[in-house]
Amino acid sequence: MIELQDGPAPARFAAALERNRAFAASGRHEGAPILPNLRLFVITCIDPRVDPTHFLGLRLSDAVVIRNAGGRVTSEVIADVAFITQIAEAAVPEGPLFELAVIHHTQCGTVALADEGYRRRFAQRTGAEEAWLRDKAVVDPTSTVALDVDRLRRSPAISPRIAVSGHVYDVVSGLVETVVKSDR
Repeated sequence: MIELQDGPAPARFAAALERNRAFAASGRHEGAPILPNLRLFVITCIDPRVDPTHFLGLRLSDAVVIRNAGGRVTSEVIADVAFITQIAEAAVPEGPLFELAVIHHTQCGTVALADEGYRRRFAQRTGAEEAWLRDKAVVDPTSTVALDVDRLRRSPAISPRIAVSGHVYDVVSGLVETVVKSDR
């Protein structure tokens, strides 16, 4: 069962704005570097249970984070990684740049894309191809994360100076398991 916050929508964001004011007043954002402190790049899901600032203990500027439905590696994700890589290569002309960790999770909502009826309705709503949507379903996160790691490793847009690994986050236990070790 999904439980939603009560109250009108503007009141919901007002709470976030209050937190932002406290954050800004703390000064914790001052001097944050553009390149990640941990030399880490994370690709994971938009599911609110799967926030890497919490389950990985990340702080501001520790990592570059991309979140999308399922944490899947799409052509847009590859382009974003290539963009950040080009910036990083200018700042760090030699040696390794960062580790790119793809993290899928258990109980992912994209499993709905495996259902033909849901997928058809969603394709009609978005204009996406049903076959493309079916391929985005995370039914078995161990398998899909391995596929996505392979896609990154084979992409000519991804610098050989980036190490790529794959992991599964268990939303019940809170633990992350490495399923594809870093290639560097």
